[in-house]
Amino acid sequence: MRVLLVLLGSLALASSASADLKRALAEENLEKRSRLALENAKQALHSARKAYQAGDLNQTEASAAEILASLELAEESLRKTGKDPRRKPKHFKHAEKETRELVRGIESLEHAMSYTDRPAIEKLKQRAHQIHDDLLAGIMGEKR
Repeated sequence: MRVLLVLLGSLALASSASADLKRALAEENLEKRSRLALENAKQALHSARKAYQAGDLNQTEASAAEILASLELAEESLRKTGKDPRRKPKHFKHAEKETRELVRGIESLEHAMSYTDRPAIEKLKQRAHQIHDDLLAGIMGEKR
């Protein structure tokens, strides 16, 4: 019975996270879309941590995929604004800070995982680092 409750809870978290990403995709304002996607990534990271603690590696991998999709949506949305991150850094800086926190959370989850389970989030960790570095480079880059 307890296993069934854990599985139902995991499914509920996964469906609610997916619903938030759909909400972000529906947002027309690109800066708001980026913020919603980052919020969804934080929720998915929390879901991944809970799923791993419950021993559900499949749900952990699904949450990792949700985090990756959310991070890429946030980055793409900011890029589509056409704004220069050096001249108007507000939303870019917010995304950089949130992404940095997500990278730390992903690394924390990785350290909590068994060595044999870590490949499940390796791609996510690498891509999250890359997105963070790209945002930081845009903000701190050379003047045009």
